[in-house]
Amino acid sequence: MSNEYSQGPDFWATKARKEGYPARSVYKLQEIDERFRLIRRGMRILDLGAAPGSWSLYALKALKGTGFLTSVDLKALSLPALSRAANFLAVQGDLLAEATFESLRGPYDLIMSDAAPDTTGNRTVDTGRSAEIARGVLALAERLLAPAGSLLFKLFQGGEERDILAEVRERFESARNFKPKASRKISFETYCIGLGFRPSGDRG
Repeated sequence: MSNEYSQGPDFWATKARKEGYPARSVYKLQEIDERFRLIRRGMRILDLGAAPGSWSLYALKALKGTGFLTSVDLKALSLPALSRAANFLAVQGDLLAEATFESLRGPYDLIMSDAAPDTTGNRTVDTGRSAEIARGVLALAERLLAPAGSLLFKLFQGGEERDILAEVRERFESARNFKPKASRKISFETYCIGLGFRPSGDRG
């Protein structure tokens, strides 16, 4: 479900191919992970909008055979390294659908999403659709994230990112937006990171 404006091959895309990842987006996750220390061995991780699978592959390697990874996307994931892993489950479906939620086996220590809408070129439409996905991811986090867990999701700038960040701050000990170096210069994407989830009963 990940979608980026089309450009020719660049440094990150070339690097991804050489290192066996299907998309350059892996280096966005890598930078965020190294900066905020999101992924640790033994964690249960949920990857929403996972296709073509770069984030899932990175997370699975970071888990080093421990913990568990669940990936969700409308498209099937076809990476052999994922299908061979004993600590991996692929769920094919709409990440915002209740039927998909019923297939997920929470709680999770980390929920991450690189999901984005199909872009139309109309920024108002695109940011609105991105905000809808972001709020859907946040709603899933309310139901599936373990106390003190972390959340990471993509969001298009120029729309409701300030309001959504405020919603994340209400639910987490800390939250911020961050744009990785591997994001395309013309892209108006950012990533929202929430650390230290506080379930509704623990909020003041």
